[in-house]
Amino acid sequence: MADAVVEFLLDNLKQLLLYNSDLICGVKGQVDSLYKELSLMKAFLKDSKEKRSEYEYIRELVRQIRDVAYEAEDTIDTFVVNAAMQKERSTLSKIVHAFDYPAKLRSVAKDIESIKTKVKEIYDKKMFGIEALYAGESSNRFSSQRRKPMVEEDNVVGFDEEAKEIVSRLTNISESLEVVSVVGMGGLGKTTLAKKVYCNPTIEFRFFVRAWVYVSQEYNRKEVLFAILSSLMQPSDQTFKMNEEMLVQEICKQLNGRRYLIVLDDVWTTDAWDDLKMAFPNQDCGSRILLTSRNTDVAVLANPDSPPHHLRFLNDDESWELLSTKVFRRGSCPSELVELGRTIARKCYGLPLAIVVVAGLLLKKDKTRDLWKKVAESVSSYVARDPKQCLDVLALSYKHLPDHLKVCFIYFGAFPEDFPIPVWKLLMLWVAEGFIQQVGQDCLEDTAEEYLEDLVERNLILVAKKRSNGKIKTCRVHDMLRDLCLREAAEEKFLQVIKGHIHDANSQVSSGNYHRRLCVHSHVLNFIHSKPYGPHVRSFLCFPVEEKELSREHTSFIHEAFKLVRVLDMRSINISRFPVVITQLVHLRYVALFGNFKVLPPSISKLWSLQTLIVETTSRDLDIQVDIWKMSQFRNLRTSGSSRLHGPQAKTRMDNEDPFVQRNIQTISTVSPDSCTENVLARTPNLRKLGIRGKLVLLMEKNKGYSLFDNLAKLDKLEKLKLLNDTFPRPPSEGKLRGLPPLYTFPPHLKKLTFSDTLLDWKHMSTIGMLPNLEVLKLKVYAFKGPQWEPRAGEFRLLKVLQLGKSDLVHWMASAHHFPRLQHLVVEHCTNLLAIPHGLADVSALQTMELYHTPSAVDSARLIQQQKQMQQQQQQHVKSNGFKLLIYPPE
Repeated sequence: MADAVVEFLLDNLKQLLLYNSDLICGVKGQVDSLYKELSLMKAFLKDSKEKRSEYEYIRELVRQIRDVAYEAEDTIDTFVVNAAMQKERSTLSKIVHAFDYPAKLRSVAKDIESIKTKVKEIYDKKMFGIEALYAGESSNRFSSQRRKPMVEEDNVVGFDEEAKEIVSRLTNISESLEVVSVVGMGGLGKTTLAKKVYCNPTIEFRFFVRAWVYVSQEYNRKEVLFAILSSLMQPSDQTFKMNEEMLVQEICKQLNGRRYLIVLDDVWTTDAWDDLKMAFPNQDCGSRILLTSRNTDVAVLANPDSPPHHLRFLNDDESWELLSTKVFRRGSCPSELVELGRTIARKCYGLPLAIVVVAGLLLKKDKTRDLWKKVAESVSSYVARDPKQCLDVLALSYKHLPDHLKVCFIYFGAFPEDFPIPVWKLLMLWVAEGFIQQVGQDCLEDTAEEYLEDLVERNLILVAKKRSNGKIKTCRVHDMLRDLCLREAAEEKFLQVIKGHIHDANSQVSSGNYHRRLCVHSHVLNFIHSKPYGPHVRSFLCFPVEEKELSREHTSFIHEAFKLVRVLDMRSINISRFPVVITQLVHLRYVALFGNFKVLPPSISKLWSLQTLIVETTSRDLDIQVDIWKMSQFRNLRTSGSSRLHGPQAKTRMDNEDPFVQRNIQTISTVSPDSCTENVLARTPNLRKLGIRGKLVLLMEKNKGYSLFDNLAKLDKLEKLKLLNDTFPRPPSEGKLRGLPPLYTFPPHLKKLTFSDTLLDWKHMSTIGMLPNLEVLKLKVYAFKGPQWEPRAGEFRLLKVLQLGKSDLVHWMASAHHFPRLQHLVVEHCTNLLAIPHGLADVSALQTMELYHTPSAVDSARLIQQQKQMQQQQQQHVKSNGFKLLIYPPE
């Protein structure tokens, strides 16, 4: 981690020297010297990497380098804060006299000089073979071309008999409500087994109503009840306002008289079961609850008349099968590695999590006897059946991660247990934290996504949900791996998690605590009211389980407590008014806030390092007065409602030297139609995601032969576009669009397009169908209106995902020629639709079809399913994932 600390500091110093040198006048020479000295430290860290485990002296020296880098960072960042304040008061000339930071920098330089002497001694004594290290590194250096990691589904080994037994217990003849429990230690595969059972065709057929919820160690009753209810029905505004008892009543109402299966995954305490059991009515319908837990007493309490299923360890053959499957995919293990592989598998003592993680390590390394022998010799000392000891074998995989992935992996410790992490948020946080370094012309977010996919491929991160295009939407980290993250983070002073009732925040966040990131998981208002103080904190993230409101008198704590903060995520706290004090936090790169905001003040423009601004407001309209055109690092603007974005006030010609062109901006959502002017969009040439909400007539209607929509044609990099027609307070019918703009005005490389409430006639679908790169089309509520849709030949050549939302469509005529590459079809609330076109059965790429509240089309969907099954039986030699049909509510 010292490697990453020095790397981040060097990058920050470089940015400071290049772009904000006016703020360090008087100490620029010292900062420049510091940059050079730390560059030498970086070289030493690189050379010593392979020998740190052998020499305590080197490990201690690495820790000293890390600490002095932290000290240097604090000194310079504090100097910059005070310099910015002085600059604003026009007394910049007095900075050096007002603050004695040159002396502090000299002290840091003295410490570095001392470390340099120790480093020189190591090199002089040749304590480790530098030449050998360089030789080994050059031979193993990867090509600069990076491949996209392949993310595959989990391979389930050794659970076939267990799954049959659990399925049998869930489908027995008893009509009374029964609880079936699976018990075992962490990492043994309880969740994997439960998922295998949950997706079993027999279970899907027998239980029309199913729900899955993670309970976890950090249990919150209201949160779990809400998760259960959300699995049973679409939550409404009223649902969010329900208290616990109301949620219990609503769940009972939804389950009343229906045969259901509820999976309660990872229940830790008997209190949790006692809290939840009243939500599950017993009406002799043959309903079941599948419960997984580490604790036998929880299972016994849930069903004292039926013993829990104790999940066994894998035997040697199963362990080797799982290891070889993960490492070699569909290939076979070379004969010279089989014996060593079996040894490695055996020394994992049948613990699937340990096997999978070690397999992730072996997958990424050259498959040589020397490496496998080294792993086989070390595994036995790391793996034991004690979950705590298992952290050591997990750490074995962590220590073999490249530096850029180590820091990304440890960051998962910042999130609460079993927290579904939105990938878009995670990637933006990684970029803001400085974890993602620029590689050529690659987009930072794309690089970050590759890092995440790499961690998934290494079996360190779990995919919670995928997007319609197959990419990861939300992810999770296994609780044992999260424990590993927290252990390593504490050792490296990387982050601190605060949870539970806090009496004195200063006792947990003090000047002597060098943790750079502070994550509050509960009692966040109690923490804020205790007046915390974290002079070294660079990131402050809140994850309370329930929405909290922060009163006006406490909003100043942000600036008072964390003057050097770069990442500020308080989206889960309702702030009564916009905290203008954050404009004094000049190092901010990422801000996420929630409150009743109507204006984003222009003073935010002073945050020259800001990359991401996320504002969720209860107001329908938001006036963005921030001058993002002066913020060279700005990348993402995400707001709710209809936000008005202004172009630069200064009028300059549009060319490559326009000072207001922002080539870093990736995301703008959700802005009003009148914001889509040439003055705005022409200055965001690399924009990839755009969301527009408001009266779309203003966007598309022509005035003197020109419409605002024409400006979208210049967005060559735009891939995702949302068009949400919001005519409030007038009814949507008054904002009906007469048609769509010409094909040539659409962004040329558009891949995903979403419409809502546009009320277009189906004949205008021909324009969309001719978009050359369109892969995902989502038609939300009344995007199109009319009884009949018949696509034309040659349309939708690349479309993979089609979602039809609520509409009055009756007849849909289509064949495989119209959607030759369609993979996923979702139809929702099309109550008048008589049938799904039977011709879609001939689309060889079609994998899934989902129907929600579309009763008249069910029979046609089942006919398509039968034909797809017949086709698969006739082509058994062709590898296929099978066709899946989901119908809700079940018949």
